[in-house]
Amino acid sequence: MVLSMDRWVGKVAIVTGASSGIGAAIVDALVENGLIVVGIARRSELIEKRAKELSLSNKKGKLYAFKVDLTREDEILSAFKWIEENLGHLHVLVNDAAFVSEELLTEGNTEIWKRGFDVNVVAPCFTTREAVKIMRKNDIKGHIIHTNSVAGHKVSPVPKMNVYAATKHAITALSETLRQELNALGSKIRVTSVSPGLVVSEMTVLSKDISEERKKLFEVRPILQAEDIADGIVYVLSTPEHVQVLELTIKPVGEPH
Repeated sequence: MVLSMDRWVGKVAIVTGASSGIGAAIVDALVENGLIVVGIARRSELIEKRAKELSLSNKKGKLYAFKVDLTREDEILSAFKWIEENLGHLHVLVNDAAFVSEELLTEGNTEIWKRGFDVNVVAPCFTTREAVKIMRKNDIKGHIIHTNSVAGHKVSPVPKMNVYAATKHAITALSETLRQELNALGSKIRVTSVSPGLVVSEMTVLSKDISEERKKLFEVRPILQAEDIADGIVYVLSTPEHVQVLELTIKPVGEPH
């Protein structure tokens, strides 16, 4: 199997949750490989700063920032409209944005639960729907990638994760549902769910709100870097058009679960 990113050079990609962590690393990797990337997030100023840095480093691709609250369907639609009108047809969508809060399920806050499902499940449904519309209309053999989690396949024994594992199990089901639907439609759009183990990010060890309990738990576990996940996404994109990596699980060596 020959791996190559050549067919994606100059093509348009969207990365949600692109302001930090895994999303920011994915943006860097795609720009490095020549894609025109639109990073969408609420903290678009961080993406704009990174876009300026990348423009000075003579990368093959280019980064744009677009401010979006992913719980707002109207803002998602505005972003897709702007991209289509200004940059061209979408070829790659990476749904990376995620939300987690540290609290017990039995004592949880209803609005926090709703935000978890809105960001982790409903928003990827919105973006995927719009991406598939564009790809099918323009006969594009595109690629939809969901950043999932090992918690999307087995509930991890980490305290106070409340609805997070449920939202990620939903992504596992949605990825397979999408694959089957695209098959039935005769589409050549590929689907991949990428499931990392513990990763350095603002959701884990870099969280400002992390409890001492969770901090101690994470300190004794092996951990991945955001760039490890970005490399995995480049790998699935670089496989031949007839190859579909539906699920890619990435764990650090020594991961106990």
